[in-house]
Amino acid sequence: MAFSLDRRNFLALSGAGIGALALGACSGPNTSGSTASSSAANSTDWSKVTPAAEISFWSSHPGKSQDIENSLIAAYHKTQSETKVTLVSAGANYEEVAQKFQTAQQGGQLPHVVVFSDVWWFRYFINDSIINLDGLLSFLKVNTGDYVEGLYKDYSYNSKQWAVPYARSTPLFYYNKAMWAAAGLEDRAPKTWQEFATWAPALKAANPSAQTAHMYPAASDYDSWTLQNKIWGEGGSLSNDWTITCDADPVVRALQFTQDSVYKDKWAKVSAKDASADFAAGAAASFAGSTGSLVGVLSTAKFDVGVGFLPGGSKATDMVCPTGGAGLGIPKAITPEQQLAAAKFLAFLGLPENTAAFSAATGYMPVRKSSDMSAVYAKRPQAKIAVDQLAHTRSQDYARVFLPGGDREIGIASSDILTQQAKVADRLTKLKSTLTDIYTTDVKPKLS
Repeated sequence: MAFSLDRRNFLALSGAGIGALALGACSGPNTSGSTASSSAANSTDWSKVTPAAEISFWSSHPGKSQDIENSLIAAYHKTQSETKVTLVSAGANYEEVAQKFQTAQQGGQLPHVVVFSDVWWFRYFINDSIINLDGLLSFLKVNTGDYVEGLYKDYSYNSKQWAVPYARSTPLFYYNKAMWAAAGLEDRAPKTWQEFATWAPALKAANPSAQTAHMYPAASDYDSWTLQNKIWGEGGSLSNDWTITCDADPVVRALQFTQDSVYKDKWAKVSAKDASADFAAGAAASFAGSTGSLVGVLSTAKFDVGVGFLPGGSKATDMVCPTGGAGLGIPKAITPEQQLAAAKFLAFLGLPENTAAFSAATGYMPVRKSSDMSAVYAKRPQAKIAVDQLAHTRSQDYARVFLPGGDREIGIASSDILTQQAKVADRLTKLKSTLTDIYTTDVKPKLS
């Protein structure tokens, strides 16, 4: 039988509650999570440890990054001979990596470096299955101050570091410049979704070969990440700290606007599989997607691609963009020799030139302040837009990143509204009940 990592199975296995992470420059709430990993890692005298001869790196190759990951590993092997790194395809996405990693905790072969997303790492922490990295990073003299602060602090809890940023992203607004020109539009992203709604009829009329003016993520993609953009633009939020607010009037207004764009105004569609592929193929004039899609879109599209900041809404036009993506951590239940070898590899991946190379190959953010991206920006100016938008990002709502399974429940509700034409207010009321139950049952009892 396949192991299902749903929220109740997770809590049963961990024997612990859910912890919260710090997002951006803010600290997460205090919980009763275990500190055993922290004390064990920080008490080790790393100067007396010899790095392991072999380690494995589990990745889902975010942003089609397998080639650059292999290249970086090859480069690492040229800098030293004490440790061999093997890249393992541990799943097609973050969820599959999480399932495999959790299964390995029960007696399988553990990785030594593992990739995990913004909505998964704190589960590993609460499960006491990853180590605090502060002691190792200090021993290796890693300049952690050179990491982009907001991206680095996304993996901080109780002033301790549990991962380092890796494949980090924000959503961008992608548009087809040729279709924009045909419609007589200014070469820019819309400032608000309401402005785009006024552009959509001209886009449809001027570009009959396109299926739609805008393509939303496929139902299977669970668009809870980018959905926050529209909600924040209307002055709402999925939650206010631990208070679930997904049924509040601004959220209803945002989701009703989105549903109307599909069924009433008919300028948007929901992708059957992959919105970025639809866009690159010319089936949609625009879509909102990860910076991690940038390289793939630019390489496959046969037209000039424009990108811009995510549009705002009727109530807010700034600070309406979430960050996201993945970091890298080290398991607890491996030997100190393996942990040291893993940390040395993490330090190598985090060198400015290597984060720049990863960003250039994938479109993800350069996670180091000193990464030299000038050559990339000269060749691919769209990448600079993504980095510029970083100063206009906002910490994600607790309901998505702190509640186990919250992101999936939000995505399912959105899919029901956009593909099943569910009544918006009723469906959001049901979502509030589900999220509140998760908090009340699985989170609140464990908070300090």
